Amino acid sequence: MGWTPSSVIRWLFDSRKGPSDRFLTRWIFLRALGAIYFSAFFSLAFQIRGLIGPEGILPAGEYLKSVAEQVGYVRYWYVPSVLWFSSGGHMLTGLCWVGMLAAVLLVLDIWPRGMLVICFVCFLSFVSAAEDFSGYQSDGMLLEAGFLSLFVAPGGVRPGFGETRPPVRAAFYLLLWEWFRIYFESGVAKIAGGDPEWRNFTAIDEYYQNGPLPTWIGWYAQHLPHWFHAGTAAVTLALELALIWVTFLPRRFRIMLFVIVTGWQIGIILTANYTFLNYLVLILGFLLLDDRFLMRFFPAKWKKSILDRTVETDIEPSSHAADELSILATPMSPSTDDPPASRNAIRDWWQKIRLALILLRVALASVLLTWIFYATTVEMLWMITPVPLPTSPVALLDPLRIANRYGLFAVMTRGRYEIEFQGSNDGKTWIDYPFRHKPQELDKAPRIYAPYQPRLDWNLWFASLGEWRDNPMVLRTERRLLSNEPDVLALFAATPFPQRPPRQVRAVLWQYWFTSMGEKREHGIWWRREFRGLYAPAIQLEPDGRVDVTQWPQPMAPRE
Repeated sequence: MGWTPSSVIRWLFDSRKGPSDRFLTRWIFLRALGAIYFSAFFSLAFQIRGLIGPEGILPAGEYLKSVAEQVGYVRYWYVPSVLWFSSGGHMLTGLCWVGMLAAVLLVLDIWPRGMLVICFVCFLSFVSAAEDFSGYQSDGMLLEAGFLSLFVAPGGVRPGFGETRPPVRAAFYLLLWEWFRIYFESGVAKIAGGDPEWRNFTAIDEYYQNGPLPTWIGWYAQHLPHWFHAGTAAVTLALELALIWVTFLPRRFRIMLFVIVTGWQIGIILTANYTFLNYLVLILGFLLLDDRFLMRFFPAKWKKSILDRTVETDIEPSSHAADELSILATPMSPSTDDPPASRNAIRDWWQKIRLALILLRVALASVLLTWIFYATTVEMLWMITPVPLPTSPVALLDPLRIANRYGLFAVMTRGRYEIEFQGSNDGKTWIDYPFRHKPQELDKAPRIYAPYQPRLDWNLWFASLGEWRDNPMVLRTERRLLSNEPDVLALFAATPFPQRPPRQVRAVLWQYWFTSMGEKREHGIWWRREFRGLYAPAIQLEPDGRVDVTQWPQPMAPRE
């Protein structure tokens, strides 16, 4: 049978024409995606008020008001968020709890499409209004995967494996396309960035030490010989730039690639805390597999059920009923068994409405998915060469974070710096504010807690590589600590001033290194550190509410 434009559209965008060998793959992926959404909302539930609440570090209400004053009614497109209705503390907490509930129901396979919509809207609402606390590639990855999954998930309240409604083929491919781009664009960024660390295969020499939030396994990995680190750098480039193209080869090669990248991601998860990023990349890799491969790991009764139902859906009936979801459906011819004319007219009326809705659904899917493919492909091409292609379609999708550019570890940091907040009542004795996750206690082993994401700790790592003027959230945090703001104090492990706030607060900078094997054996410490000086101005709150600067930081040497 020859291909026509209509048949191509049906093959790509009509769910009845979707792949019939990905039911178990889809089922596993959606359950895992729900778990990742839950981890994102769970971590936010304990932080969101301190981060963007009314008395938080960067209040969402202030940001939204500023946007409204600048752009007017188009603010709803440029900052898509339900927080426009309210950005109070109860609303923020409710946003997290609604997202967690929807994520749990998605894991339980209860109305997956509806739960995916709720998860997407709730998470996008936070990301759009969180300013500096949401500029991570992992946030874009989750939103892109979550949106595409709307076209992959089966309909119904309890769809099970959804054997009667395969995933939309184009959306399934775009999820794999996202997975491919995460790897390939990261490889391109490493080369295009011009970092000599990658050219000289020294990028991993201090990687485990200098990343945002290391683990105790990373501490041991750091002490492996140089040849191991050089080999890891070479394999990273080979995987991201060459091996990842196996994604587009036949089944046997894709399974081989899955085994390789899964082991790779597990290694990254064990040696560094990159929140839910690597978990998401890991589960996207499952889309390389088909049901025939996965069923060998499941009970026999599952195998029989899936095989029987898959065979049924593979049969292409010749009747009109089998193709009633097709955009090429033709009217049924009358039958001698037809009901009376009035009932037949009602039936035909509903049939036309149903077909119109199906046509609208297929048209909408074709436009949106083609648009996303164009935007992501163009952005990838622009990483390689400035191709003169229209930019408006790319810019229009940007606020939704569903067509992103990736590029992990384009430039490696060559030192580990940590910002620490301190309070004082006399300007001489300074007491540290203890962090929950950042390195601070020298004898405390770095922990594994991903996919949990401590956004303040994470942001301070990025801020430590630049100047305080470029990171206003540091000074805003100091100001909140001067008032012992409870929501902000909750971001720390404890408050050293429980009775009343300190008179002065400052932010200082330390440089950290892993200790050697000998130092750890002798002293039992995982870290050593050196004081670098004042990072941001030391401030105090006057009785009249005015904030004064008591000490300005001195210029520091550039940090890389």
